[in-house]
Amino acid sequence: MSNSFAARATLTVAGHSYEIFRLTALETELKVSRLPFSLKVLLENLLRFEDGKTVTAADIRALANWDAQEDPNKTGGREIAFRPARVLMQDFTGVPAVVDLAAMRDAMKTLGGDPNKINPLQPAELVIDHSVQIDAFGQKDAMDLNATLEYQRNQERYAFLKWGQKAFSNFKVVPPDTGIVHQVNLEYLARAVFAQESNQQNNGVLQAYPDTLVGTDSHTTMVNGLGVLGWGVGGIEAEAAMLGQPVSMLIPQVVGFKLSGKVPEGATATDLVLTVVEILRKHGVVGKFVEFFGDGLDHLSLADRATLANMAPEYGATCGIFPIDAETLNYLRLTGRPDDQVALVEAYAKEQGMFRLPGQADAVYSSVVELDMSTVEPSLAGPKRPQDRVPLKKSKAMFNDALAALKKERSLTSKPASMNIAGGTHEITDGAVVIASITSCTNTSNPSVMLGAGLVAKKAAALGLKVKPWVKTSLAPGSQVVTEYLQKAGLLDDLETLGFHIVGYGCATCIGNSGPLPEPVSKAIAEGNLSACSVLSGNRNFEGRVHAEVRMNYLASPPLVVAYAIAGTMNIDLYNDAIGVDGKGNQVFLKDIWPSQKEVSDIVASSVNREEFTQVYANVFEGENRWTSLASPEGQLFDWSDDSTYIKNPPYFDGMSKKPSAVTDITGARALALLGDSVTTDHISPAGAIKPDSPAGKYLLEHGVSKGDFNSLGSRRGNHEVMMRGTFANIRLRNLLAPGTEGGVTLHLPDGKQMSIFDAAMQYRDEKTPLIIIAGKE
Repeated sequence: MSNSFAARATLTVAGHSYEIFRLTALETELKVSRLPFSLKVLLENLLRFEDGKTVTAADIRALANWDAQEDPNKTGGREIAFRPARVLMQDFTGVPAVVDLAAMRDAMKTLGGDPNKINPLQPAELVIDHSVQIDAFGQKDAMDLNATLEYQRNQERYAFLKWGQKAFSNFKVVPPDTGIVHQVNLEYLARAVFAQESNQQNNGVLQAYPDTLVGTDSHTTMVNGLGVLGWGVGGIEAEAAMLGQPVSMLIPQVVGFKLSGKVPEGATATDLVLTVVEILRKHGVVGKFVEFFGDGLDHLSLADRATLANMAPEYGATCGIFPIDAETLNYLRLTGRPDDQVALVEAYAKEQGMFRLPGQADAVYSSVVELDMSTVEPSLAGPKRPQDRVPLKKSKAMFNDALAALKKERSLTSKPASMNIAGGTHEITDGAVVIASITSCTNTSNPSVMLGAGLVAKKAAALGLKVKPWVKTSLAPGSQVVTEYLQKAGLLDDLETLGFHIVGYGCATCIGNSGPLPEPVSKAIAEGNLSACSVLSGNRNFEGRVHAEVRMNYLASPPLVVAYAIAGTMNIDLYNDAIGVDGKGNQVFLKDIWPSQKEVSDIVASSVNREEFTQVYANVFEGENRWTSLASPEGQLFDWSDDSTYIKNPPYFDGMSKKPSAVTDITGARALALLGDSVTTDHISPAGAIKPDSPAGKYLLEHGVSKGDFNSLGSRRGNHEVMMRGTFANIRLRNLLAPGTEGGVTLHLPDGKQMSIFDAAMQYRDEKTPLIIIAGKE
């Protein structure tokens, strides 16, 4: 490897020596100290991998001479090769990646090579967290019942992943019912600074370098709160990174987000992030890095920072990163990282000018956005986009405006509907909250909002308040640590009193695994043609994602989720309307059950400790009895089953030769779909329920799978036949080529015949017609 800038040096920490690549080696020629933290991480990466081919001295010089004002999307920018230290996956996106690796082994054998050479070269970690569905809720054994069903539905997938865990080196699997991938990453997997032998020839000397990653989930950015640079990528990019190939990227613009003040009484970290999402969407940060700085960081816990970093996809940025500082070190200690690791992180970050210190000069940014956090107010976001913030004090009026717009747009009429449920007859109308879920990585990693929700439940239960009987309640913590501190605080019983029993440790409602609504509620929604609502502590509320029968979805802090479950409707002003009636018949308002910041901070201090983290993560890769007793195949090659509808050998390597075929131009292409703005992964490859009359549903029925065993599109991605048929299958997708339709519908051209997008794609393939997709901004 090259060392054009004489950057290779030695760092000694606690008696251990590490090879590092010093950024200060460039300072005399190039002013790297002015660079944002995130670009310093990229610059170190280029220095360490300089080889004269994929990374040249000119690349390093270009990044060190970064022009803050250059827009690479307009100028073309300079392309660099970034090699992340590791790859992170969840099971919906990870299973097809491991399927590809297994298929590569078969292809390697067919071509006469050694299949055992197909292994991740970079550490790859997969957390099984997207498959638990909320079938059972509101009862003590809900989690056990859901876990049993989860294993029944996903036995083939889990056996396949367990095979991969044994067959591939450099690949680890965190078993089901442990936690959400991003929270497990934040609390355990992330290193902040790596220390291991290099893949290059350096005589076994340990190298120290920044922890960086790419992940097969867009919210990989959550770990940016720990000063770890990483973001979500597609499966092909992740597989390439696993196999040691660099991620090609343009040197980005970096938007600085300056924080001052602190969040006021009554507001939470969730309200802060929804405000930031709204601000940055308006500013425009798509394709850019966002970096937080300013004195306001002194008033943000690491969990608050992770909340802000988590929603980078929602504000549109590639990442939303924080620097390493004293709070980072405190969190590493709290979560049970070894003392020598914490010492290395501190020493390395300070040596490289990556450690935030009081009074230091600000970096140079492409643009700067500022927020005084004292102006943040309680908020929601919805009813269908996370950037559409709704101030809580205006929520009733804005809900009614959104409802009127929805009805006009869809020509909807509705009427109140009654149901018999929980031993009584109840009437619901438009705006009824039928799902209230504390779920997703965004907030369950944050003790202040989780314990805040527990305090709301405690105060409500003490007054005799109950959740409305039509509300499906659920608590899906992001890690088992949450259960530990809720129990220690004595708040889990209060949450259960209001129906917020633990349903599992996984993504759950936020990925669309909300499970079926109770039959009387489902029937009432259909009879009244009602626009029902969900309130969840998640990060995504796109149409059709949470539940097919729920038209309006609102993101909220965990304490507000509890409050709306009690209210049972979005058509309420929580500032002025009573949320319920106590045991004596007195009206109770939200302010009566809302905890103060001191109450929250006191209970966080007394309930969250290092021992909880070390205990929970002591044997994280082993799993509980269901996992350890699960039978899985043996051997270096996977034994594919022709009968499987979950795991199939994909055709990508069929007929492959040792010499690649020539790349040809695309000519005479047709548009398969003409889409509008804000097209997301939820539209491109939805993960939710499979409709029986959809191409994927028909395929499964034809292969003997009953409707009750469909599972979800996400869980079936290990079968390329289902994945293809699920592409653009979002029930709310609108293709302008087929006006007046919803779902994966298009017109085959030039004959104009209407059909599913999948069927059209197959016909175009037979006709040898190339295809493009056209979509708008965001």
